[in-house]
Amino acid sequence: MSSVQGAARKQVNRGIRMRVLLVAAMALVIGTVTLASLLLVRRQLGIQVTENLSRDLEHSVLTFHDLQAQRLNALERENALLADLPSLKALMTTSDQRTIEDGGIEFWKVSGNDLFALGDNEGHVVAAYAVGSSSTATLRTDLQAVLTRPEVRYLVTGSRLYACSVRPLYFGSERSGTLLGYVISGFAIDHDVVSQVSRATAVETVFTSSGTALTSTLAPAVLRELMVRPLPVPRDPAANISLKFGNERYLAATEDLSSSASAPLELVVLKSFNPAEQSIRQIDRLVLIAGALALMIGTILMIALSKAVTHPLEELAAGVRAFGVGDSAHRLPNRGTMEVRELSTAFAGMREEIQQANRALLESERLATIGRMASSVSHDLRHYLAAVYANAEFLASSPLSEAERSEILSDIRIAVHGTTELIESMLIFSRTGIAIRRSHVLVSSLLERAVALIRAHPDAIDISIVAKYNDPAETAAVLDGKQIERAIYNLLLNACQSIRTAAVAPQVVTTLTVEAGQIILEVLDNGEGVPDSIRTSLFQPFVSKGKFKGTGLGLTLARCIAVEHGGEVILVSSRPGETIFRMSLAHGVLREESPATENRKSEVAE
Repeated sequence: MSSVQGAARKQVNRGIRMRVLLVAAMALVIGTVTLASLLLVRRQLGIQVTENLSRDLEHSVLTFHDLQAQRLNALERENALLADLPSLKALMTTSDQRTIEDGGIEFWKVSGNDLFALGDNEGHVVAAYAVGSSSTATLRTDLQAVLTRPEVRYLVTGSRLYACSVRPLYFGSERSGTLLGYVISGFAIDHDVVSQVSRATAVETVFTSSGTALTSTLAPAVLRELMVRPLPVPRDPAANISLKFGNERYLAATEDLSSSASAPLELVVLKSFNPAEQSIRQIDRLVLIAGALALMIGTILMIALSKAVTHPLEELAAGVRAFGVGDSAHRLPNRGTMEVRELSTAFAGMREEIQQANRALLESERLATIGRMASSVSHDLRHYLAAVYANAEFLASSPLSEAERSEILSDIRIAVHGTTELIESMLIFSRTGIAIRRSHVLVSSLLERAVALIRAHPDAIDISIVAKYNDPAETAAVLDGKQIERAIYNLLLNACQSIRTAAVAPQVVTTLTVEAGQIILEVLDNGEGVPDSIRTSLFQPFVSKGKFKGTGLGLTLARCIAVEHGGEVILVSSRPGETIFRMSLAHGVLREESPATENRKSEVAE
């Protein structure tokens, strides 16, 4: 029973406490919600950042066009004033290229523009001046596209970019006068100009032409990487492009200005994700900190709440375990949630009903046991008393010889011995499991004493009893010597009483061995074997068949004593000519009996 309860307790202990489950569930919920919130916030912020950057890029392009329109309008007005100058008209009437080139320098200085050029009435550039230009011939060739294509507003020459304005020169009025030539003015779109756009919109601006960067606000390393690899073409023409240079991501938008330029020209505006990503990371940290605080506070609250919920359950479980081992006085919880209180009340009622049922069952079993015991021993007891009474009358009523008197006294002694043995067996049966006094003993010595007692027993007359064992020191154990000797004695007596019905030379052989930390005693007799009708109930009290004598308590007592010493008594085999009973005993440990054990033994005794 104790081993079964221990196994059950181990199986229960392998489970997870409700408190741990509640805290783990709460932590899982908070962690999942925090992670989901983090992902949702990041996704939403990513979408919002992309939209904001796209708007910024669109706004930057519009801002550039607005600034260019303002400057071109101012350039147009300046150019119109230059075209109305009589001195410039007079210079153009000379039709001499050298004269025009020399005289045009003064007008370029007066205009203050980065680009100045004069063309004849046939549309040929005859004079061209530009800040930072090293080749006048190349500049004239590139300016020719400005004169021949009225829609061109941007001049790409070398690695420089200009915004231009063309104004015709007339002798007389513009409607009826004579065309003298053209005046071209322009300003450079350089780093200062694109910086104005960048400062106004917080974007980076790049002008490229045929894979060459004309002007840019990008860092040189980023600009080189941008020029090395071509920009991907998005599926949606209105969509922006996501780029990554080094560890920095950009969103880029492009606008093709080639239709209004003298050469292929593209405006690229970029905006970095870094500031937005830093803000997102800051928000991520805040969300994680909030989740960690929620987890910490929630864990503390859940531990307190789970303790208030599970502690009464633990007390109730302890009460159930205590009741399982026989402690019916364990206090049951009367606090906690309504369900726990109802469960505790229901268990208390069930416990009381079980106790009442057990008391009634014990009482009925006690009465039944008394009845079986009285029925079993009454015949033997009357037989012994009758023998004593009859022989006592013989002694008192008639003169007897010394031999007859000795025979009668021997019969009386046998009857008294049988009565004493009968009473002692019943007393031992009633005290089984109560008073175990362990000490260091040699089981081989107990076997020798039991064999000696059996040989003196009337039922062992003419029976060969043999005891076999090797080293007596190996049979040392911590046992109750008197009880173990009684158990061995009962097994031997059972064998002697069973073998007397056989028609062969009676023999009982006992073998004592030590195996796997246990002491094994086997008792073999050559009788007719155990009847089939009592094999299933062989170790129950008052079960006996096929023997002249016996109360049916011998095997019961032997088995109870063996179980109390951590062992067992079993019937190994039984057939005519060979019946083997085996008793196993644990070596045992010498220890003090606990008060709880002594109390339980007292309750059993009562």
